[in-house]
Amino acid sequence: MSKVFNTASEAMDGLCRTGMTVMSGGFGLCGIPENLIAALRDSGTKDLTVISNNAGVDGFGLGQLLETRQIKKMVSSYVGENKEFERQYLGGELELEFNPQGTLAERIRAGGAGIPGFYTKTGVGTLIAEGKEHKEFEGETFILETGLKADVSIVKAWKGDAEGNLIFKATARNFSPMMAMAGKVTVAEVDEIVPVGSLDPNFIHTPGIFVQRIVEAKCEKRIEQRTVREA
Repeated sequence: MSKVFNTASEAMDGLCRTGMTVMSGGFGLCGIPENLIAALRDSGTKDLTVISNNAGVDGFGLGQLLETRQIKKMVSSYVGENKEFERQYLGGELELEFNPQGTLAERIRAGGAGIPGFYTKTGVGTLIAEGKEHKEFEGETFILETGLKADVSIVKAWKGDAEGNLIFKATARNFSPMMAMAGKVTVAEVDEIVPVGSLDPNFIHTPGIFVQRIVEAKCEKRIEQRTVREA
């Protein structure tokens, strides 16, 4: 059965359901699966738990799902670029599980590797540690963090083949390889689908065994913040 789909909507067809957990790759607006996010928005699926480093910006990326009130809970490490996120959270309309960025990455990696939990020093003595198991190792205190999994992971890659082997470009690599491993179903949006066998195995970041669906799609590639010198 072919993994290749013609459109993002087709690639997401049959996967969207109320209350599901979605992992969405990207860092700011870098490496976000914007077409798959739009397809998720158009599906009308509600009460989503979304695991992502951040929530995009107002009106773009995951920000679209906030505007349509499709997200019930965010599991993130940074939310500073989205005013609608701030408004919903402060208004009690949106649940938020904050994580230190490295902890979030490791929780996702652990989930994909079948590791149910791990101990870390990050967050000890802060609000992050409240309600979590504490344990001492070699005289230092650590807290228990749990691995994360998703019903569906959506990621954005630079190149992929029909078997789902993926190569990410530069910073766009960020959380995506880990998320691809942690999803029960992983859908990849790529700039270019190339023939099977044309990718150098030494440079494949995500093997196709972790990817169930793939689609080639054009991206807008917005710049999150533009900083220029004065004339």
